[in-house]
Amino acid sequence: MFELDKSIVQVIENYKSAVFAKNVDKLMPIYDQNVRVFDAWGVWCYEGSDAWRLAAEGWLNSLGSERVKVTFEDVQGTMVRECAFVSAIFTYAAIDEAGVQLRSMQNRLTWMLKLGGHNLRIVHEHTSAPIGFEDMKAILQR
Repeated sequence: MFELDKSIVQVIENYKSAVFAKNVDKLMPIYDQNVRVFDAWGVWCYEGSDAWRLAAEGWLNSLGSERVKVTFEDVQGTMVRECAFVSAIFTYAAIDEAGVQLRSMQNRLTWMLKLGGHNLRIVHEHTSAPIGFEDMKAILQR
């Protein structure tokens, strides 16, 4: 087993914390201004941080009193000079006000990151889920 670079771990922790807090202002600094996002939901591609910010605001504002706990599994990552590559399986779990998990789903994640100033920033994010052959539905649990 290898150890992830601390810079990659910091991006993961910042992502998890910002999503749980439903704080878009905390989430967006981990993304480059020119980020390209291939999300798994509804829109083919988001170009730039302004477009991605609107999508993130829509998602986080739609949660009401629920929060989302994000966990990362099978994380693989590599730093090469000023760039990093990360792939993982991540779980979004809806948590109610009492801390009870209501539901969850898993996606596959790939990030390309580059140093922007002293921090890694996501320049490309790709989330996906496999599609079942028989019913053509997304498979959201491993």
